Amino acid sequence: MSDTVKLTSPVDGSIHVERPVASDGEIQAALQRAKAAQAEWVRVPIAERGRYCKAMLEAMVAMKDEIVPEIAWQMGRPVRYGGEFGPFADRVNYMVDIAEEALAPVMVERSEAFRRYVKRDPLGLVFVIAPWNYPYITAVNTIVPALMAGSAVVLKHAAQTLLVGERFQQAFDKAGLPEGLFHNIVLNHAKTEALLGAGAFDHCNFTGSVAGGKAIEKAAAGTFTSLGLELGGKDPAYVRADAKLDHAIENLVDGAFYNSGQCCCGIERVYVDEKVYDDFVDGFASLARGYVLGNPLEEATTLGPMAQAKGADFVRQQISEAVRDGATAHVDTSKYDMDKPGSPYIAPQVLTGVNHQMSVMREESFGPVVGIMKVKDEAEAIHLMNDSPYGLTASVWTSDVEAATRIGEQIETGTVYMNRCDYLDPALVWTGVKDTGRGAALSSIGYEVLTRPKSFHLRIKV
Repeated sequence: MSDTVKLTSPVDGSIHVERPVASDGEIQAALQRAKAAQAEWVRVPIAERGRYCKAMLEAMVAMKDEIVPEIAWQMGRPVRYGGEFGPFADRVNYMVDIAEEALAPVMVERSEAFRRYVKRDPLGLVFVIAPWNYPYITAVNTIVPALMAGSAVVLKHAAQTLLVGERFQQAFDKAGLPEGLFHNIVLNHAKTEALLGAGAFDHCNFTGSVAGGKAIEKAAAGTFTSLGLELGGKDPAYVRADAKLDHAIENLVDGAFYNSGQCCCGIERVYVDEKVYDDFVDGFASLARGYVLGNPLEEATTLGPMAQAKGADFVRQQISEAVRDGATAHVDTSKYDMDKPGSPYIAPQVLTGVNHQMSVMREESFGPVVGIMKVKDEAEAIHLMNDSPYGLTASVWTSDVEAATRIGEQIETGTVYMNRCDYLDPALVWTGVKDTGRGAALSSIGYEVLTRPKSFHLRIKV
């Protein structure tokens, strides 16, 4: 009997989708087709590659009415938020539009005596291991730039969002992408690791947990496969006394609880100047209490279930441990009938009286909980923001752009925001430090990661 991958819906606990794991023969046939197709694709002009990618975007958007409820069933995001089509389109369009310039050779000398330049060659075969929390935009961050750079792509999507991989395949097929250049393959962990260990790919991009990133590194060890790893986060915010408080509260609440907190760059800890601390906490907690926890297929729901019950139980454990150690919980969760142990449905929670000895302020929660601490000055805020094994994004809320710049230069992070959070700008490189991983995506720098340099030193006069 063949092995299968099952998708358990957080909506009702049912098996929503089940797919067979690809056989060894199917995998090898797909890899052979991809390599053959890539050898032809590299000769296709960049502008023509872009037309295929934009046609894929058009085909994907045409499936919007089916995709939005499909996401809700798979990982719990409420239908009222309409999927990921805005940022998806932004990233596809931007990376296609900059490709000609970003992939152009770097000319060092063009004279009568010499022609010296560095060409950007495609890596060849790119393996994308995509996560379930933002299943479309995290995958497209690598898929489209890799294709634009001249590589072929194999996608292994998360078990929790199996249908997303199929949607990508449908969209590329409808776009008329040459056969073999893109493959969606259903794999289990053992086959994924075996392929990496065999050096089947030239590059692997993985988005997921720190433990998952370590497993990928271990599997690929000794193969010289290049890796891009976007792993955990515990993203902080610092609210200065001169911040526009209503704006900071509204945006930080959304940054903490959107997608049930299941965002790599979501807000998980907030440091607030003592001068505005009380007003900030009151406003923040009041907004948090307004969330409607419920079935994500209902328009009234603003907070759906977490993707998996074990994730919700971990957050409950963090909250109970913090309260036991002296923290104050500002949301009365007794009114949320669906919030109970073993359920993926969990109410938002706001904690004060927290400290960095507590798990909720140090370990990635990846759920709808946030801790808020009072700080006396900028130096204390910077120290606490850096007191973490992670570093993906950090935000500073202030009316002083020079202060934001000064503080940002001292924070150990991949991206610094002023007066916004939980956002990705495709024109800026997406990267992290410390246990958040390594590598880079999007922007012109993202193309550097997805190509290999090849130098040409041509002596004309002899």
